[in-house]
Amino acid sequence: MSSYYMATNLTHTITGFILLGFPGPREKQVLLFVLFSVVFLLTLMGNGSIICAVHWDQRLHTPMYILLANFSFLEIWYVTSTVPNMLANFLSDTKVISFSGCFLQFYFFFSLGSTECFFLAVMAFDRYLAICQPLHYPTIMTGRLCTDLVVSCWVLGFLWFLIPITVISQMSFCGSRIIDHFLCDPAPLLALTCKKVPVVELVFSILSPLPLIIPFLFIVVSYALVLRAVLKVPSAAGRRKAFSTCGSHLAVVSLFYGSVLVMYGSPTSEHEAGMQKIVTLFYSVVTPLLNPVIYSLRNKDMKKALQKFLGI
Repeated sequence: MSSYYMATNLTHTITGFILLGFPGPREKQVLLFVLFSVVFLLTLMGNGSIICAVHWDQRLHTPMYILLANFSFLEIWYVTSTVPNMLANFLSDTKVISFSGCFLQFYFFFSLGSTECFFLAVMAFDRYLAICQPLHYPTIMTGRLCTDLVVSCWVLGFLWFLIPITVISQMSFCGSRIIDHFLCDPAPLLALTCKKVPVVELVFSILSPLPLIIPFLFIVVSYALVLRAVLKVPSAAGRRKAFSTCGSHLAVVSLFYGSVLVMYGSPTSEHEAGMQKIVTLFYSVVTPLLNPVIYSLRNKDMKKALQKFLGI
């Protein structure tokens, strides 16, 4: 019997939801469990190494690397909001997630995702100041401002969806409790409500894109100003040096926003659910794995600090 039909038979006896995840035979589930366990451990190790390198290397006690360490800390929690439950789902016969567990995952996944967008914008602002205002950079980007920006990212990210998610969690759900995803996503959750509330759906549809769009526009403007400033540098070596300080951040922004644009910008197809899982998997699991690799390969100071920390 397939996972879908097993899930259908369970909907009358459970009090939570059923996350279909990546259905398939037992062998496939075990293989996926091993694969994502390795990915999860490598993500924790990679981002943890960056945090430790920044903490122990005095040369990296600058706003750029302090923001990077906080970003790596965020990535650890971001991947932890989905992967452990996904791993448990691979080995589960019922694929059940409790009502409270579903909405907690919903809240933390979207809050951490919003916080990541704000961090990417703040990191772009830091690069703008460093390149476009180099003489004033030390007096503007002080330790106090850096701390305030970090705290603001966390607070704003976790407050943004608090009210909408609280409202959705108070709604009644009936009929099928099956969510064709590996996490609790708002669209399938709203589709399971007993009574449609257009106002709630409208508010959520307006609030959801804003943490993506506003920071993205800020990043675009910041790098447009950076590009204009770099092109005015007379020497090719100076231009390369200026661009090299932005390369890692631009690569991370491209990975994250590229996958999100594929998610929300591609036309609807009959494989929408499968595509949504793959794209969500990329920006929620693969990107946090690649970020430490990007920063360690493209940044000489970070590479040296990591080699020193790891004793290589």
